[in-house]
Amino acid sequence: MFKKLLSVFAVAALTFAGCVLAQELREDHPDTYVVQKGDTLWDISARFLKQPWLWPEIWQANPQIENPHLIYPGDVISLAYLNGRPRLTVDGERSAEIRRGTSEAIPTIPLSDVEAFLRSRRVLDEEPRDLPYVLAIEENRLRGASGQVVYVRGANFEPGQRWAIARPSVMFAKVTHPVIGSPRRIGEAWNRDKGTQFHSTKNAWAYYVMPEKHFDTLGWEMADIATGQITVAGDPATLLIDDEGIEIKQGDVLMPILSPAYDLHFIPHAPQAVPEDMRVLAVTDYHRVGGPRDVVALSAGAREGVENGQVYSLWGEGEHVRDDIAHRTRFGAEDNKVKLPDEFAGHVMIFRTFDKVSYGLVMDGVRPIRTENIAKAPVELP
Repeated sequence: MFKKLLSVFAVAALTFAGCVLAQELREDHPDTYVVQKGDTLWDISARFLKQPWLWPEIWQANPQIENPHLIYPGDVISLAYLNGRPRLTVDGERSAEIRRGTSEAIPTIPLSDVEAFLRSRRVLDEEPRDLPYVLAIEENRLRGASGQVVYVRGANFEPGQRWAIARPSVMFAKVTHPVIGSPRRIGEAWNRDKGTQFHSTKNAWAYYVMPEKHFDTLGWEMADIATGQITVAGDPATLLIDDEGIEIKQGDVLMPILSPAYDLHFIPHAPQAVPEDMRVLAVTDYHRVGGPRDVVALSAGAREGVENGQVYSLWGEGEHVRDDIAHRTRFGAEDNKVKLPDEFAGHVMIFRTFDKVSYGLVMDGVRPIRTENIAKAPVELP
């Protein structure tokens, strides 16, 4: 009897789960969809689901094809019901033929939106000190450009070595508010010689706040601005600047060239837990606010369990206001302020993590994304 009850319960649970997931399907979802070049996994998921981060719950990988979790242009995605649960599958025979071609699998998010933060940004866990640096530029120029020579010091340089020329961008930190005692997150411009001072890198973050004392540093961001090759060893050594990059100046630092081994084929999914008080540190392109397809930096990383593909909702924290109706005197109202509800702003998907900082791409929104927005579990768009 007990085993029968367990069986009945299991069937009922599966049926309930299937009904719940079916309710997450868009009312206008297609029965089939032919993947197009330029599609992203997020876009395809959003065609079928109200909440695209539920993709792992509905995707049925075909084990008979190579790389079954990857989707290629030309694949036919079909919606079917297995044991009462909606599932998305691809035509195995057709997909196997497509995979034999030269087509590349579609990414989860557009590479063009995040490429600069994959190829030319890095966040260091410790303050970089004693890095190799640009001593001078040929013919005593103030700026160096592609095809020119610069002179560098600070390492055992050998002919043929390749280096990235980088410039300090932002120091991310958590600061205790001097009045209310709660932590604030800041992105503070800094440079190698003067510490936390303004030092433009182009295409940098925007949020610059004068720091108070006793702040906890989350990381130091470096922006790669050019690459070059050592042509003559010595102290100083001679480095020839490659054709691509922006102007170089005295004091820029040298770092190993970033490996291009990044992956944009991660699966969108909700986090198992949201890091405590995870907030937006900065919005890209010199703005204090952002929207869909903007990159933001967040105040949690691999240390807190943040990983690529996780989707968070971002919220503007509700203000504390006086209740002049309940409290007739101004002094009474000041002492009994009411916190307004947090306001939903949009969703962000993580695409690159560091130890205590992560980069995310804003996927949708109903309000501007702002620095200090707090991250929570993803929710259906209102």
